[in-house]
Amino acid sequence: MRLARTLIDVRPLRTSPVFRRLLIGRTVSVLGSFMTMVTVMYQVWDMTQSTIWTGAVGLAQALPMVVFGLFAGAWVDRGDRRRIFLLATVGQAAFSLLLAVQGFTGHVPVAGVLGLVAAQSCCSAVGGPAAGVFVPRLLPTDQVAAGLALQQVTGQTMMLVGPALGGVLLGWAGIGTCYLVDALSFGLAFYGAFGLPALPPAGEPSRAGLHGVLDGLRFLAGHRAVRGALITDLAATVLSMPTSLFPLVNAERFGGSPHTLGLFMSALAVGGTAASALSGAVTRLGRPGPVMLCGAGIWGVALAAFGLMRDPWAGLGLLVVAGAADAVSVISRSTIVQTHTPDALLGRVTAAEQIVGQAGPHLGGLRGGVVAGWTSGPTALVSGGLLCLLAVVWVGARAPELRGGALPEPYGAAMPPQPVGGPVPDGP
Repeated sequence: MRLARTLIDVRPLRTSPVFRRLLIGRTVSVLGSFMTMVTVMYQVWDMTQSTIWTGAVGLAQALPMVVFGLFAGAWVDRGDRRRIFLLATVGQAAFSLLLAVQGFTGHVPVAGVLGLVAAQSCCSAVGGPAAGVFVPRLLPTDQVAAGLALQQVTGQTMMLVGPALGGVLLGWAGIGTCYLVDALSFGLAFYGAFGLPALPPAGEPSRAGLHGVLDGLRFLAGHRAVRGALITDLAATVLSMPTSLFPLVNAERFGGSPHTLGLFMSALAVGGTAASALSGAVTRLGRPGPVMLCGAGIWGVALAAFGLMRDPWAGLGLLVVAGAADAVSVISRSTIVQTHTPDALLGRVTAAEQIVGQAGPHLGGLRGGVVAGWTSGPTALVSGGLLCLLAVVWVGARAPELRGGALPEPYGAAMPPQPVGGPVPDGP
């Protein structure tokens, strides 16, 4: 029984058929997205042989999220989230089909390929906030963390499987087929959401345009728990994101072996997948605030220790610990955001969380590169990890709601726990 409570909590899969379909559709579409990520990078490099152009791929993916995200969130909070998500999914599939066409024909310049990637990212900027309301509307409050953990473990697994599968399919069937598979994967995401009921905002809809955006920002500025959750995420990514430093640290400390570098890249995902699969005790605890703070703090400490480590196997162990701590922190942060935010604001707050998730790692890579250029790779890792720990301590000191961390009753209790799929029995 103790082992069963340690393993990931699967009650949402048993109690909500709609959530189960959503998760299956989401998992398949995430797999297709990671395959497309590898395919785009391969195609752009093959066309240009330029690291500037391959770097522009990340910009094409992230910039629409940052520029349009909050306005997309305000639009989501004005209408039926189900219908908006379905429209966004159709848009993503359409642009994947266009990528497939150009992949088969080969007559589109690299700027056109990046334009299609950016257009698809615009659809993601809309679909992400719309999907952000699904879990708290479909599940009771005490199962929200479990639902997010299931999304996390499937996403981490697809992060491991998707690039490898994309590489195999690239070599076997070519660029166009990889894009076509991604387009088809959105069909399952569409099917998963099609059976949802209408999901208009539970409360006063967002005001149009900039006024709605400002209302969302005022909520973020005034709500200490949600604000603290997003600041914690920024601290973990902007101050201590390590991946851009791995090649330099590998060269400075571990002989520059590509095998070691590959293991470093995988260790974070391995730790994240394992922690998500063993998240049952954490999600059942019902105290996401302290768990998030502890997870983000351990992430910073583990990365600082990795910067000091000279043994590659001990370094790999620390990266696995860091990945596990980050996964637990992400699950808890999303639980805080989705249970502390009124439903009528959840699209805008989810959009802000999505922007932080997109911009934070890029800024963190830039910070690490600048500090490493002035000093060294290990120094950038150690300083970033310690700064992350200090930021987490500051957030905990300024937000007593996060130190207590119990799930709130007002917003969760006001939402229908299971609009479709039948009653929810007690968990084990």
